[in-house]
Amino acid sequence: MADARRGASRRQFLFGGAVAAAGVAAGFTADRAIVEYTEANAPAHGLSTVPFHGVHQAGIATDAQANATLIAFDLHDDTDREALGRMMRILSDDAARLTQGQPALADTEPELALEPARLTVTFGFGPRLVERAGGTTPGWLRPLPAFAIDKLEARYSDGDLLIQVASDDATSMAHAVRMFVKDARGFGTLRWQQRGFRHAHGTRKPGVTMRNLFGQVDGTTNATPETDDFNELVWIRDGWLAGGTSFVLRRIAMDLETWDLVGRKEREDSVGRTLDTGAPQTGGGEFDEPDFDELQPSGHPVIARHAHMRRARSDDPRERFFRRAYNYDEAPVGEASSNSGLLFIALQADVDRQFLPIQERLAELDILNIWTTPTGSAVFAIPPGCAEGGFIGETLLG
Repeated sequence: MADARRGASRRQFLFGGAVAAAGVAAGFTADRAIVEYTEANAPAHGLSTVPFHGVHQAGIATDAQANATLIAFDLHDDTDREALGRMMRILSDDAARLTQGQPALADTEPELALEPARLTVTFGFGPRLVERAGGTTPGWLRPLPAFAIDKLEARYSDGDLLIQVASDDATSMAHAVRMFVKDARGFGTLRWQQRGFRHAHGTRKPGVTMRNLFGQVDGTTNATPETDDFNELVWIRDGWLAGGTSFVLRRIAMDLETWDLVGRKEREDSVGRTLDTGAPQTGGGEFDEPDFDELQPSGHPVIARHAHMRRARSDDPRERFFRRAYNYDEAPVGEASSNSGLLFIALQADVDRQFLPIQERLAELDILNIWTTPTGSAVFAIPPGCAEGGFIGETLLG
């Protein structure tokens, strides 16, 4: 212990001496140098916050954070309308605090709440919750129809209450998730929890399209938040959901083992984009429009008829949605070498009008279906935001 103390003292002395020398050279004191050293190394991004209160819930138009955890609950049989109001008041209050870097009420680890790193919390309601609340259920708020490509598992599907927690810091996110699980367990049972990731904060410039684990750019044609186009595609305009939206989650397993055997040309043909820049195979840059009429010398289309981007496109401008996907990579099962995929999140004003036509075309013919399998599916209504003193869901439960 004595040696350890002497070592620590020597390090302190050397550090202090270096700072003092720098201070003398620059004409200021060692105390000032230490202050500036501390400020320069402060965790600036960890203190970044996103407002919780507002017309819309955060976590939708918000620039996607590096990490996200989605949790769904099944309501207890005795959780009635009055209990739902209590639950959403508790959840909203804790979310309002945590997103601003403040501990939740009864937070047993308050130190973990101090660096939110753009933490957002988004709540969604399943059809059974809306029914319990006595509200009008939109026609689209139901499980998606069965598709031939699906191999859905209950442990990744459906649910009565959705909580999406996202942050650029995994520790802050995990702490918030734990708080919400504790908040909700008196009203429901945890049905599933799914965690995803994107590129870490600072890895890429803002606005650069994410890549999925196939190495492909993912989300090139997204609408830009806070534009008229985005507002028209995403936000619902009437009823208790005015200012809210719909949320479709598709958990898509990606067969990386067989993908590894595919050549680069075939990989690009599967989507219709080049892997290096994400540009259409017909030329230009990532955000240039493809020319679906351009032919090869053989007479075949440059962008194949079964290519993902061709099947996802429509002449009807209403058949679009906003995507906010996350990769997942979990422990392999059995003899497999990977267990990876995409948590595909689609946000739109009307699932039936905007999402379903595209999903039906992809299920019918999309070459990517060779390497991808939907294993989870869920649909939720995302209520509007709330003002300070209010709570999420008050347009339904208030």
